[in-house]
Amino acid sequence: MAAGDGPGNVIANVNGEVAGRGVQSIEVGGRLLAVMVESGRPMMLRDIAGGADVTPAQAHAYLVSFRKLGMVEQDTATGRYQLGSFALQLGLARMRAFNPLRFAGEAAVQLSAELGLMVTLTVWGSFGPTIVQVHEAADQVHVNLRAGAVYSLSGTATGRVFGAFMPATALAPRLEEELAEGSRRQRIGALATRERFDLEVALVRRQGYAVAEGSPIPGINGLAGPVFDHTGQLQVVITLIGPTGVVSTTTASPQIAALLDFTQRLSAQLGHRPEPPVDNVVAVQPRRKRA
Repeated sequence: MAAGDGPGNVIANVNGEVAGRGVQSIEVGGRLLAVMVESGRPMMLRDIAGGADVTPAQAHAYLVSFRKLGMVEQDTATGRYQLGSFALQLGLARMRAFNPLRFAGEAAVQLSAELGLMVTLTVWGSFGPTIVQVHEAADQVHVNLRAGAVYSLSGTATGRVFGAFMPATALAPRLEEELAEGSRRQRIGALATRERFDLEVALVRRQGYAVAEGSPIPGINGLAGPVFDHTGQLQVVITLIGPTGVVSTTTASPQIAALLDFTQRLSAQLGHRPEPPVDNVVAVQPRRKRA
């Protein structure tokens, strides 16, 4: 290792980018592997090479080395390549060592500083959506939120995100309990009717985020977005909180764009791969029978 190339001189940021001098050949090999990961199915050599922007001959040399390591396997019948057993072991090791909540918390500190907004991290607890971290903005918002507090499912943007993406078996008991408690509840947020809750949750599923305008706190808006893991399960909800004059809830809101970019990057770090839009699926037209 050359002087100045120690671990302290290589800094990974929240985007997954790394600053510092690297080994170009390893980065080229990484592009080949990234193409295979993105595809998710066995691939021909020419397709892997094209996706990584290298020649087939160059790609073949890398794939030979990857096969020796067990990173890649080749089907002898079809000649197609797929990720190998060592790639699986790497993935499993990453899952065992990675702490998603700690990673999300560290990233949320940076998000709060960049946007100048309060950011909360919320997980599903025994009593429903439970705040685990609160990151104050530089200009503090007068909102009484603390770790351990429970959001209302029906009366907050955070709760509606859980309502949209949590399994029904976990959601139903908590929602029934909240509606039965009525005004006696001790959760953050005003109670909504079941009918309104269902309508708002359907909107959250379509948009991928939830908004709260001046509710439950007048003059304060909230934006909430989901973070998913590699299985597609909801792991944490990120919520931005700030004055109505600062936090826009329109579809053109820069805060919503920043929130979705943040949650999608966090989800990608957890191995989540969103399903392609239905519009991108090409329907196969049946052949017409000849007369």
